[in-house]
Amino acid sequence: MPKIHVTPFFRFCRVKVVKQEVDATQNMVTIAVEPDERYRPRCHKCQRKTKQIHSYHKRTIRDLSLFDARSFISVTYRKLRCPRCGNVVEELSLMNPYKRVTRRLAVYILELCKYMSIKEIAEHLDLDWKTVKEIHKRFLQEKFAHEERGSPKVLVVDEISIRKRHRYLTIIADWDSGRVLWVGEGRKYETLHGFFESLSKEQKRCIEAVAMDMWDPYIKAVRESCPHAAIVFDKFHVVAAFGRVIDKVRTIEYQKANEAGKAVIKGSKYLLLKNKRNLIEKEKPRLKALLNLNEALSTAYILKDYLKKLWQYRYPRCAIRALAHWCSIAYESGIKPVIAFANTLIKHAYGIVNHCKFPIHTGLLEGMNNKIKVIKRRAYGFHDIEYFALVIKDAFSYCN
Repeated sequence: MPKIHVTPFFRFCRVKVVKQEVDATQNMVTIAVEPDERYRPRCHKCQRKTKQIHSYHKRTIRDLSLFDARSFISVTYRKLRCPRCGNVVEELSLMNPYKRVTRRLAVYILELCKYMSIKEIAEHLDLDWKTVKEIHKRFLQEKFAHEERGSPKVLVVDEISIRKRHRYLTIIADWDSGRVLWVGEGRKYETLHGFFESLSKEQKRCIEAVAMDMWDPYIKAVRESCPHAAIVFDKFHVVAAFGRVIDKVRTIEYQKANEAGKAVIKGSKYLLLKNKRNLIEKEKPRLKALLNLNEALSTAYILKDYLKKLWQYRYPRCAIRALAHWCSIAYESGIKPVIAFANTLIKHAYGIVNHCKFPIHTGLLEGMNNKIKVIKRRAYGFHDIEYFALVIKDAFSYCN
């Protein structure tokens, strides 16, 4: 029976095959290689050639499987005395120094990372999941080490929840390209300030507007780093914040109501937060009865619809006039949570008016958030925040 020679599969490497064995019981192939004497030893760092050998060493590394058999390579390699780098491992073009897999297996793993989780790849190749993760993480670190951010004009800032107990990541994306520019841990002033510190003065000057929610630490970071940039508050976040106000009003009114009133108000939280067009037929009569029963809830519900319209104006004067009218209704209602929210809106009125000039929002990141949740679920969570941030950047690095 003719013997299969694997030498042609090493023709691009600076090694020669000296032995090959097949263990049918273990379903394993072992190939022994050593440096090819036809090549002069070369430093893996500076690629400088040298004749000075320091010592010889052996290491077993994993290679691509041959058919369904696991493949291992027993490598004899040399440490060199490089005049520039000192004692270093020679360049063999087969593996990276101190790694336990070949370069071609690493490339295969990176390709699988596009479609499979780390755990699935590790099980498929019979490798430690930490080995697979480290290969992918190292690749992403090198990919984004010298990333060119360009000069984005409009930024979108939002946070995503990564764990329970208020663990967040802050994500910053370019509005025009949809590319994730930066991912930082937390949602503090220091988080966003760290991103601006990584930009040059010229890049900061190019920023014209930033879309975000009404979060004071973010506002402070933008005002200090880019005082000329217009801050635009996202409609979704503001309306969601007012939704929490409506729920407070509902709780207060429930406590004041009689038994009949409590029966109507109970379980109406999401009914009050729903848009009219999303109501199903059986919900409409119940909502009507609820609003007819309680004036405070009716006022809060009407204010919710008016609040959304503040982002429809294209002229600042019209937006200011509409906002003043909304606040006047809120003050006249006498409802304390609604009045407190009106005070917040007046304080942050500039971010609503700026929408007239820059009609932007964080909906871009809300869509990304769904994909990020899928990535997180596929990986069964990420304990390494740096790695998770790199995976997110890679997932949205080629958006248009």
